[in-house]
Amino acid sequence: MHPQGARDEGADRYRGMGLAEFYRSTRQRTMDLVKPLSAEDCQVQSMPDVSPTKWHLAHTTWFFETFILETSLADFQPYHPRYRVLFNSYYNSVGEQHARPQRGLLSRPPLEDIFRYRAHVDDLMEKLFADRRDAGFARLVEIGLNHEEQHQELLLMDIKHVLATNPLRPPYREDLAVSKQDTDRVEWIHFDEKVGEIGHDGAGFCFDNELPRHRSLIGRHALANRCVTSGEYLDFMADAGYARPELWLSEGWDWRQRGSIKAPLYWERDGSDWAETTLGGLRAVDEAAPVVHVSYFEAEAFARWAKARLPREEEWEAASSAAESGAANDLQRDHLHPIAALARPGRLAQMLGDVWEWTQSSYAPYPGYRAPDGAIGEYNGKFMCNQYVLRGGSCVTPRGHTRESYRNFFPVHSRWAFSGIRLARDLA
Repeated sequence: MHPQGARDEGADRYRGMGLAEFYRSTRQRTMDLVKPLSAEDCQVQSMPDVSPTKWHLAHTTWFFETFILETSLADFQPYHPRYRVLFNSYYNSVGEQHARPQRGLLSRPPLEDIFRYRAHVDDLMEKLFADRRDAGFARLVEIGLNHEEQHQELLLMDIKHVLATNPLRPPYREDLAVSKQDTDRVEWIHFDEKVGEIGHDGAGFCFDNELPRHRSLIGRHALANRCVTSGEYLDFMADAGYARPELWLSEGWDWRQRGSIKAPLYWERDGSDWAETTLGGLRAVDEAAPVVHVSYFEAEAFARWAKARLPREEEWEAASSAAESGAANDLQRDHLHPIAALARPGRLAQMLGDVWEWTQSSYAPYPGYRAPDGAIGEYNGKFMCNQYVLRGGSCVTPRGHTRESYRNFFPVHSRWAFSGIRLARDLA
């Protein structure tokens, strides 16, 4: 990761706050997300890709302890010496890690001790805020806070999967609103060929995979003005979309057959209709809202069925200037599910928030990319293989991460992220 412009603690730099206030706000938001959960909820790991809530709470704290406190305090003593291994995710240069698929087996330490661990590290960080003003310290803290915000989204993705595996289909929160909006027919927005500037522009924080900013030749194309809705996806299903091998990539067809995949993740039959598990519990599928929790394979098959394709990431980013302005349906909006949106003529809706949009772009380094030195360099660069880029953010993405240059990435079969579809077409 590489933050741009982290030179001081000015209030404009850190989401309108000073650095210490940004720290407290971010750490408290994580704790707020855990409040609806029981200790038992926080223990469960429902598949290898999911981490228990308890582990997210500890790992984000481990980050500050390992990368800041350990190198900043002359009398540093770890909260617990084995936490260095237990809550290390994938930093090989830091040392060993506990096996990811076995995180749910860790009944000890108990959740109460993880809370104490967080409080202990927070107390030590407060002392550093009183003493440190240098740019290097501010840079590491900002990285750690953006890292924790990523885990806030992961925490919600993971607990949704955990609760969805429970036959009771318990809600994460019962007070989440149900959208009753309609949506317009899709409109195609045309873009001429141009050389576009792609990548972060240097104003504010970014991750290293958003750099360097560079020029990219973008051909004539059209983008759908909104995301594919669940109603449109139901049409694909009704037209035997999951049973027609000609619509699927070969590997995708094999994946669909092996898993007997017949619908998006979390969808199930409710009599003759379809229902989906949401963070508000089991609800009827909202046909006007964007379809969510589909894999790259499903997105690509739908696009082929619709006689379209998925956007390239440079097309998506260059077109973002044509997007509707206004607050995104992101984590701060607190809806926690995609909602229908209306767009003005000639404008793109839902570019930020609602669902991460699959692109047909492989996750690869930009021209001239260099991973940062040291353990922090393991954050992004080593994952640039066998994954595809998603753009735009989702309904559970913290607001600071719903920016045009942000590059999310997942393997082609992944569905537990809040991933959806926007269509593109080539123009002659």
